[in-house]
Amino acid sequence: MYAVWTDRLHEGMILLYAASILLYFLDFLHRNRKANKAAFRFLSVVWALQTVIFILYMAHTRRFPVLTLSEGLYFYAWALLTLSLALNRLLRVDFTVFFTNVIGFFIMTVHAFAPGKVSQGAGRRVSELLLMHITMTLIAYVLFSLSFVFSILYLLQYKWLKEKKWSHRIWRLNDLAKLERLSKWMNAIAVPVLLLGLILGLEWAYLRLPAIHWFDPKIVGSFAVLLVYSFLLYAGEGRRMFGKTLAYWNTAAFLIILINFFLITGLSDFHLYY
Repeated sequence: MYAVWTDRLHEGMILLYAASILLYFLDFLHRNRKANKAAFRFLSVVWALQTVIFILYMAHTRRFPVLTLSEGLYFYAWALLTLSLALNRLLRVDFTVFFTNVIGFFIMTVHAFAPGKVSQGAGRRVSELLLMHITMTLIAYVLFSLSFVFSILYLLQYKWLKEKKWSHRIWRLNDLAKLERLSKWMNAIAVPVLLLGLILGLEWAYLRLPAIHWFDPKIVGSFAVLLVYSFLLYAGEGRRMFGKTLAYWNTAAFLIILINFFLITGLSDFHLYY
């Protein structure tokens, strides 16, 4: 019963970790202090839960729990989160906090689904890791799809304005600036969600498929999608690319998703194990 209870707590902490990373990323891009405060609260809850579990485990074992790999990973994740919260409060280096928590998220998932911990009920635990990977990846793809739609609407609106076609259609679309902003917002949310989903997917592959080829077309294709959209996000936020040019490139990037989702999946051995 105790093991099941702690398992549920660890899985809940991973979800809170993922939510805080997403919020910190949005704060970095758009200086959204509400997102920053919400991310800090999520992390504070995670830190409190980790601390309570750490103290209870230490009281149970009557020693400082760092002697095994699992214990070491847990202490590392706790210390990293403690440092992250201190950086957020004292130094306000938000992008450092974002990357620190990506590392912490990775360590927590390794600890939660480590081979030594999944010996009992391994199938269920690893299946839950796979479910989280698939869900987060598909959510990212949905957001990329919405970004693609907004880019198409931007290009249509731009075309009609340039040709001075003042029909009822043009009034039913939003202005160009809003369409561009919505497209960028969808990408801003999708990129960290996809990153976290890929981290979970790699961990699932490591646990379930020790003989997996790490240059499998599906793995390479998924990271290619992440890199392309990360570049578009960087170029768009830095105003190195904007307007019609950004809309064209964002539309082209969606074709990479379609190729990865439909064509490369058929060439890959990775998802045959689902």
